[in-house]
Amino acid sequence: MNDLPRTQHIIASGAIAAVGITVAYISYTQEPAAAFVFPRLIATVFAMLAIWTFVKAVMGRTKVGQGLSGQDMRNLLPGLIVTLVYAFWGAKELGFYTATTITFFILL
Repeated sequence: MNDLPRTQHIIASGAIAAVGITVAYISYTQEPAAAFVFPRLIATVFAMLAIWTFVKAVMGRTKVGQGLSGQDMRNLLPGLIVTLVYAFWGAKELGFYTATTITFFILL
């Protein structure tokens, strides 16, 4: 159980590094190239910092706290579900303003 915070940090930083690499890849493969100069810069810096954090986590060089217990994760789960429903379904199907209002009052 002592490795739980380190494992959580490795998983989280690995997921963020994957997102950073994906965003950087997308920004480098889109056309017109001139329109993506600033997003490329931001995506590259984001990806490099995310990879750096992931490598530090794998090597065990990061300062981690106690991590999240199972109860903490269960407490976060309803908000995560509402956020995912909003991002992937609600805003598109219900419209931005309606979905945002409903999500706001659910999370309030």
